[in-house]
Amino acid sequence: MSIRILLAGASLAVLGTVAAQAADLIIPMTPEPIYEAAGFSWEGLYVGARAGGQFTGTDASLYAGYPISTTSGVLGAAVGVNFLPMEPFLIGAEVTGDYIWNNAFSTGEFFANLRAGAVVTDSVLVYAIGGLGTNNRTGFNQGVYQLGGGVELAVTDVVSVRGELVGQGDFDGASDPFFEAAKATVGVYYHF
Repeated sequence: MSIRILLAGASLAVLGTVAAQAADLIIPMTPEPIYEAAGFSWEGLYVGARAGGQFTGTDASLYAGYPISTTSGVLGAAVGVNFLPMEPFLIGAEVTGDYIWNNAFSTGEFFANLRAGAVVTDSVLVYAIGGLGTNNRTGFNQGVYQLGGGVELAVTDVVSVRGELVGQGDFDGASDPFFEAAKATVGVYYHF
């Protein structure tokens, strides 16, 4: 009789273990939430500083009164705002001011620009830019325009680096080429 009781007890223990394991299988498990970084936000206000160069062509008419075939240094700043009306398209407005100098002269250029582009990835923006402005030297002001494009790369959550190339011309009324000068800049921008 003691063997029967021992076998019955062992059977109950095995059945209890199997029942406990089966109950564990039907308890629902809540998955852990998946964390995704928000990515860089291209929308909103930004400010930046830039540096580069400007080259005036060999045309007989002069860009804003510059001597022909002139290479100049450029230091400047920009303030702007971007909007994403629909992913991935971006539109924006920007105001720039540049100090331009070489051995012959120094001048200031100020532009009001419009930008339109596409956010290729969370950290890459490709855009076109166009604007109207003025070139100011002592005793000489000239209406100017620019048209070009650039690439902007996000390097942190709020800082981006931009490379830009624009062709420039003036409104002097002469029958000169559409682009009389080119300006290339590289800048660092802080996004609020």
